[in-house]
Order: sequence, then C-alpha cells, then structure tokens
Amino acid sequence: MQIDKLRGKQLDQLFDAILSLKTREECYKFFDDVATMNEIQSLAQRLQVAKMLNEGSTYNEIERQTKASTATISRVRRCLDYGSGGYETVLSRMIEK
Repeated sequence: MQIDKLRGKQLDQLFDAILSLKTREECYKFFDDVATMNEIQSLAQRLQVAKMLNEGSTYNEIERQTKASTATISRVRRCLDYGSGGYETVLSRMIEK
C-alpha cells in the first residue's frame, strides 16, 4: 500500500499537530506558519476538485470553477478511484455536517 511509504516519525508528528487543532482559527494560524499560501491553496483546490468530481461535475466545469489543470483533476480522479480512501472519508464527513 502506498500509504506505508509516507509513514515516519516526522509525518506522525505533523499529523498529531494537525489533530490537536480545535478550531478553524487555530487551523488558519498553524497553516499560515507551516505552509506557503500556494501550498495551502493547492490543497484546498484539490479538495474542491474531489468534491466536485464526487458530485458528478465534468472536467470542464471543474477546470472553469476551480482553475485546476486537467492534470490535477486527473490526479484527484485517480485518487478517488484507486487511492487510499482519504478523500472519501473526508467528503462523507463534510456531508454529515
């Protein structure tokens, strides 16, 4: 499984730090310190692409609304189809809220 390639002490520490955040404001502050604006926007864009793909939007609609490249859209599609299930977990929890 590809997930095992990611595992390590530093990444565990990062995920533990993220899991310790309690509010959206804490998330804003942490991510402002830990990542560049472009990195944060790329992550947010990928999540939006996944959400739109999950809702049945076309590549053209997604490209127009998110400004994501077709390469990014295709990569997210592959993750939805053959990935570890992370997008599905998050998207289903977002729907529950």
